[in-house]
Amino acid sequence: MKRIFVFALLLLTATSTFAANKLNIVSTISDFASITREVGGDRVDVTSIARGYQDPHFVEPKPSFLLLLRNADLLEVVGLDLEIGWLPPLIDQSRNAKIAVGAPGYLDLSRGVEILDRPTGPVSRAQGDVHPLGNPHYWLDPANAVRIGIQIEHKLEEMRPDDAAYFQQRLNTFKQRMNDANKRWTAELAPFRGTNIVTYHNSWPNFVRRYGLNVVGYVEPKPGVPPSPSHTFELINLMKKQNVKAIVMEPYFDSKTPQSIADRTGAKLVVLYPSVGGGKSGTDDYFSLFDTNINNLVKALK
Repeated sequence: MKRIFVFALLLLTATSTFAANKLNIVSTISDFASITREVGGDRVDVTSIARGYQDPHFVEPKPSFLLLLRNADLLEVVGLDLEIGWLPPLIDQSRNAKIAVGAPGYLDLSRGVEILDRPTGPVSRAQGDVHPLGNPHYWLDPANAVRIGIQIEHKLEEMRPDDAAYFQQRLNTFKQRMNDANKRWTAELAPFRGTNIVTYHNSWPNFVRRYGLNVVGYVEPKPGVPPSPSHTFELINLMKKQNVKAIVMEPYFDSKTPQSIADRTGAKLVVLYPSVGGGKSGTDDYFSLFDTNINNLVKALK
């Protein structure tokens, strides 16, 4: 009996030590958290701040976020000013020097990916919510997902050099899975290359370029500006001329106007999820997110 007790105590101690040695990582979006789990495996604990069904531009700060950040070893951010409206005060109030901007525990993943829609001229509020550093929805391209994974692996290896071989092996597995999955997704959307679509917000430039779709207009007259009657009228006429097959919208926007546009043009309204967990079930990780989105889009375009 005594031996059993001693063994149980040793096992509990080893388990507690292993858990304590895990890197505590906070991601601003669930997509980064998903990729970090792929690369970090059982060496990391990962939590995301924005839920997949939330607009990451607008996150309401909560006291629980401060606790997350205060205990974080690493903070992963989208950058490009996506989180500018809510994240800086949280970092300051967390009083965690490890994750301050520029510190080793602050990882801006926009630094190592391909960014689209960089403005070439002056940017003002008259243009709507334009991102002056480029479109921040870069994770919606599997090629960028691999680049994100590479950056995360490098950072994890830097923070835990003894686990370098483990992280490298998991990154290689992730890259192979992503390559195989993207071949399948490309084949599924191949019949629709060149198809005209409309999106609610400009969330999808990386996605549509990857799969050869053509965005001819937006439900929003300007980024972040609600649709007006005059813009809606013009968009309906444009969609009829351009033979638009589908309107893509995110789950956090009001569907009333896009559904009305779809009814008047014969296009199908399809909800695609820009982040892991956005569809709750069926979008549990990066791979299932794309499986669900591409399946829904193919149905709408047929």
